[in-house]
Amino acid sequence: MEELNNDNLPEKKVSVETEQTEATAQILATSTADSVNFTNRIDLSELQEGIGQIKNEIGKVIVGQKGMIDMLIASILANGHSLIEGVPGVAKTISARLLAKTLAVGFSRIQFTPDLMPSDILGTSVFDMKTSEFDFKKGPIFSNMILIDEINRAPAKTQAALFEVMEERQVTIDGKQYKMDLPFIVLATQNPVEQEGTYRLPEAQLDRFLFKIDIDYPNIEEEIEILNREHNLRGEKKIDKITSFLSKEKIERFQSLVNQIVVESHLIKYIADIIVSTRTNPFLYLGASPRASISILKASKAFAAMNGRDFVTPEDIKQAAIPVLQHRVIVTPEREMEGVTTKQIINQIIEAVEIPR
Repeated sequence: MEELNNDNLPEKKVSVETEQTEATAQILATSTADSVNFTNRIDLSELQEGIGQIKNEIGKVIVGQKGMIDMLIASILANGHSLIEGVPGVAKTISARLLAKTLAVGFSRIQFTPDLMPSDILGTSVFDMKTSEFDFKKGPIFSNMILIDEINRAPAKTQAALFEVMEERQVTIDGKQYKMDLPFIVLATQNPVEQEGTYRLPEAQLDRFLFKIDIDYPNIEEEIEILNREHNLRGEKKIDKITSFLSKEKIERFQSLVNQIVVESHLIKYIADIIVSTRTNPFLYLGASPRASISILKASKAFAAMNGRDFVTPEDIKQAAIPVLQHRVIVTPEREMEGVTTKQIINQIIEAVEIPR
């Protein structure tokens, strides 16, 4: 039997290892290329273009506030309402008006006051002398984009008039139902620091808002830019710079695309784990309801579509969690006295829940 040539063994071993390394590298390169250059199963190019146009138009007037603008756009894509909270003068109302101006849809603004009645919003039946019948005159709520300024200034009776229309997109007057023209989005503003002459929104109404968006003060660079833009306006109106381009049909098509975004089963469980954790957290007096979990699902789909993906990731869910949950949970009185906020607790819950792999 021929003896093995031991002198050649190391060289052969090196040659085999080199071939294996090259093959492994080729496989990794191919898989990496596939993962980076993935092709969406849903064509989101038109949606991405529309979102880019909205941001460009709003950016002509609003400085900064990118988070608020993203959430407002997401609320439209998810067909949900938003509550915007911030001190006076941080562009709450103007941002909502500008967003509405970019959409070629009906717009209505309602200023809530302590003497406002439900009929002032919904409409009322008026007796027609010619026909001897009651004719229903629609109120300002019958539009596509509704801006409610200082929603917490109206009394409970008027606030309650919004319950049905925000949830079911319909109004019942004198036993007759009137369907709203879609899309139907409510954007409401409120001032967190002024309490005189205001009526706190009940939890049942807060739960009907998809997002609660908090607006902070601009930083020094943004403040300078705001002043420069105001100086350069030379008396021109800000809103005249905005162009309307998204029709009702396009918005409904975008909303339909968002509904088709893929959510894997392990991410569904991830959302459920976050929601259930709010109900068992010792720092929270009131946890989130199933409507909150549905809202996170819808919002995460919208954020995924805005980022050009036809599937949801854990990051989309994290991005949606705080604006969806912060107005739906209540801190225990003991923790509230210690200065603990809902945002802090929600962040702790998100960090504690295991991210699916």
